[in-house]
Amino acid sequence: QVQLVESGGGSVQAGGSLRVSCAASRYIAGSYCMAWFRQAPGKEREGVAAINKDRWTRYADSVKGRFTISLDNAKNTMYLQLNSLDPEDTGMYYCAADPLYCSGGSCDTGCARKLERADFGSWGQGTQVTVSA
Repeated sequence: QVQLVESGGGSVQAGGSLRVSCAASRYIAGSYCMAWFRQAPGKEREGVAAINKDRWTRYADSVKGRFTISLDNAKNTMYLQLNSLDPEDTGMYYCAADPLYCSGGSCDTGCARKLERADFGSWGQGTQVTVSA
């Protein structure tokens, strides 16, 4: 398993922006599916976005057009840029990673399936994002 550490959360007013980061303990971008999840108090965990080694991405409908997931291979770090924030985006944001043994289109399908099922072996401790009205 790889160790993951999130950072960058905070408090912001509605309409504002934040960028959260997920630093991995070793190089993973070439063979992993990585994702962001969030969980608000009293609500189920929600898959927000995923990215794989081919830079394929998938977003939850609730964040499409507002959030952007990205990878910096040189820094072993994944990012989530959160724009046009809404109070409904408040929650603990977790990053996750899991090996993805695939080729071609199966890399996209495999990562999408992991996001849908929250099928990840490595999780970070979370970073809080709070959006006020």
